[in-house]
Amino acid sequence: QVRFVESGGDLVQPGGSLRLSCEASGFAFSTSTMTWYRQAPGKEREALAVAITGGRTHYADSVKGRFTISRDDAKNTLYLQMNSLAPGDTAVYYCNANPNYNPWGQGTQVTVSS
Repeated sequence: QVRFVESGGDLVQPGGSLRLSCEASGFAFSTSTMTWYRQAPGKEREALAVAITGGRTHYADSVKGRFTISRDDAKNTLYLQMNSLAPGDTAVYYCNANPNYNPWGQGTQVTVSS
């Protein structure tokens, strides 16, 4: 069974940093394109960062230069380093493969507030 377990979310002040982790299981993680998403209250889920096998990455304009996606295929784990956080980054953060698997994980809450 496919499973995603996100962690690392917290309450952080504007300008702060967080590192999210996503432990995945039940599919071939090392050969899968992986993506971090977020969903803010009242908004649709949006893709933020993509990690393709071989080391290539892509970022949404909203996080480019601030967020860094990485993966450890030996641990089936995806990471998201988030710097220069702003209140607009407040959301629940999820990971999934491309194409998406169901069910999604529970996500991890990131709140940026002073």
